[in-house]
Amino acid sequence: MSVAAASAREAALARRSWPKVTDAAPGDAELVSLLDAASRVADHASLAPWRVIAIRGDARARVGRAIADAAGAEGDAAEKLAAKPLRAPLLLALVAVVREHPKVPAWEQEAVAAGVGHQLSLLLDDAGWGVMWRTGPYTRHPLVAAAHGLADDERLLGWLYVGGRPEGARPERRTGSPAAGRFSSLG
Repeated sequence: MSVAAASAREAALARRSWPKVTDAAPGDAELVSLLDAASRVADHASLAPWRVIAIRGDARARVGRAIADAAGAEGDAAEKLAAKPLRAPLLLALVAVVREHPKVPAWEQEAVAAGVGHQLSLLLDDAGWGVMWRTGPYTRHPLVAAAHGLADDERLLGWLYVGGRPEGARPERRTGSPAAGRFSSLG
């Protein structure tokens, strides 16, 4: 096994979701550097059918209000939903940019965008940041799309919530082998 393969395997095995993070966050230059690496996923026809939107500061509250409005929530329920994007100092909206192509269906373009998001989460974790990929029933709602400035051919896949890792215990590692019951071989 090559050194790079061992490092990629170790990074994948070490990755954890960090549901709580501090107010520290990577800057745009670091994010672009990590995205350069994350974008190396398999991409049929080299469409690069993805983009990432960094959401910081008050923009997080605007996204939260859009989620609450999309849910039709009122009162305390609306406040709870609207506060969710404030759990991290940086949200990275993962967006699939889907266009008509004779050989690359929409699902495959979304898979590429999801692959970039997953690679980015691994790279952020490996760089020492706390990361958690969050989704929900309103990622495809028109109000949430509008809050992100999405075009008609763009589909929100969720957000990476990113921040500093708090002092103390690392989140628990999953136990067992999830692959053991999900692998089969034909031949």
